[in-house]
Amino acid sequence: MYRRYFARLYSAMAGPRPVVLSGPSGAGKSTLLKKLMKEYSGVFGFSVSHTTRNPRPGEENGKDYHYVTREAMQVAIDKGEFIESAEFSGNMYGTSRAAVQAVKARNLICILDIDMQGVKNIKKTDLDPIYISIQPPSLDVLETRLRDRKTESEENLQRRLRAAKGEIEFSKELNMFDVIIVNDNLEDAYKHLRDALLEEINTVRKINITS
Repeated sequence: MYRRYFARLYSAMAGPRPVVLSGPSGAGKSTLLKKLMKEYSGVFGFSVSHTTRNPRPGEENGKDYHYVTREAMQVAIDKGEFIESAEFSGNMYGTSRAAVQAVKARNLICILDIDMQGVKNIKKTDLDPIYISIQPPSLDVLETRLRDRKTESEENLQRRLRAAKGEIEFSKELNMFDVIIVNDNLEDAYKHLRDALLEEINTVRKINITS
């Protein structure tokens, strides 16, 4: 019994390397991820983040987010149970170690879509992910994409553009990312992303075939 337990524990700990995706809103991360997960069904999984904000209509606890109180989340952060956490618009968000491990234990590649502060925090851990930055061709192109969405107020749009400028500069820091993909052409960007992850994808496929 104990041998089986430790075998399962080792398998979970030694699971596929997670992938950290970072980049400005409007760079195309979601579109690229949808293509990747459609082509490689049963290979990738998302960690479910924690947040202190209230659920929005249609959102489910444990599926969209783990909804917790600020007090409970702060206690967990203080105990070292979170890989990264941040505060945005008065609410706390974070990625717990358990959430990532739950995906790895299923022999799936865990996708973490996080901002530059999250990247900095993960760099201080032993998670050892593949770091990928998705970038727009330019801030002008990004602004056009965001305006075409027609979902942002002018104030929010300007805030996103300021954040994007910071993220683009951040991506240039030495050894911060393993791969930087400029999403000028969707198919070219997707091929770059797929090629960067192909070795890990093939490893997961082999594990799932033999298990």
